[in-house]
Amino acid sequence: MARGPIYKVKLRRRRQGKTDFYQRRELLKSGSIRLVIRRSTKHMRLQFVEAQPDGDITLANCSSTLLQNYGWTLGGGNIPAAYLTGYITGLIAKKKGVDNAILDLGLQRNSKGSRIYAALKGIVDAGVQVPVNEEIFPIDEVIHGSHMKNISSNIQDLDTKQFKIRFAKYTKAKVKPGDISKLVDKSIKAIDKAFQEVN
Repeated sequence: MARGPIYKVKLRRRRQGKTDFYQRRELLKSGSIRLVIRRSTKHMRLQFVEAQPDGDITLANCSSTLLQNYGWTLGGGNIPAAYLTGYITGLIAKKKGVDNAILDLGLQRNSKGSRIYAALKGIVDAGVQVPVNEEIFPIDEVIHGSHMKNISSNIQDLDTKQFKIRFAKYTKAKVKPGDISKLVDKSIKAIDKAFQEVN
C-alpha cells in the first residue's frame, strides 16, 4: 500500500469497486431522479431513486423475481425478462408520479443491446422519459424472443442431443423456444390488466 504525507486512502466502496463517486456526484448535481439498473446472472433489479440530504429515497422498486406473478415461467436472466421487469417498474413509477429520470449504470459495462438496455426499453415503453439513443436498444425480435425459433430449429436439425442440453430449462418450464414471443405477449397483457385493475 502506498504511503506518504500526501497519500489519501480511497473511500471503502471505491476500493471495493462498488461505487464511482465522481459519476455519482455528477448524477446528483443534475437534481433528477435516478433510474438504477443492476443485473446478476439470474435476475434484474430496477429502482427509481431520489437523492435527499438525509440519504436516498427509493420511489419505485422491482425485481425479475416478480415476473412469475404475471405468467412468466422462464428465468429472469434473459433479455425478454429484463424488458418485462423494466415495463413493470415503469408502470409502478408512473403510478407514483415519476414521469422522467436519468440512467444510473454504476460500474457496469455499457454494451449495446444488453439486458440493461432491454430493461430501459421496458421503462420507456411504460411511459417514463429517459434520455437515451434508441439505437442502443436490442432489436424487437430479441426483446420478444421470436429469434429463438430459428436458432432452436437450426440446432435441432444439426444435433438433437445438443438441442436437449441447450434448451433443458425451456423443456422444464414447458415452453417451446419458438413460443417465447407468445409468452412475452401473454405476460405483457397480464401486467397491463393487473395495473388497470389497480387504477
